[in-house]
Amino acid sequence: MIDKERRDRGEEKIHDVYAGDVVVPPEGYAFTDIMLQQLFAEVWTRDVLSMRDKRIMLLGMIAAQGETTTFKIQIKASLKRGEMTAEDARELHLFIAQYCGYPRAAAMLGPMEEAIAEAEKEQAK
Repeated sequence: MIDKERRDRGEEKIHDVYAGDVVVPPEGYAFTDIMLQQLFAEVWTRDVLSMRDKRIMLLGMIAAQGETTTFKIQIKASLKRGEMTAEDARELHLFIAQYCGYPRAAAMLGPMEEAIAEAEKEQAK
């Protein structure tokens, strides 16, 4: 069952978290309805941790799992939202290499640099 108020709050937050780059899934698919109502409406909206703290923690978890596409999306959103600079992202990448391993971090390098270039291009417009 869809809680319209929570879903609306979730939609607003997913736009915020991803700087408008992620399309909000249509209503009626249980996976995305629950994701919006719980993850985005209830967890991302909590104010105990800053958005930057949440993003850095999430980037570490995503890197540890080897999720290069999601890593790129999250890096770009963090840059566009002003949570991190390109220098911060590169430093985080160096730190990730130490804890997740060089092969995993090496896979993140290209997507991270693409995200930096895309964010810089969009911000220059």
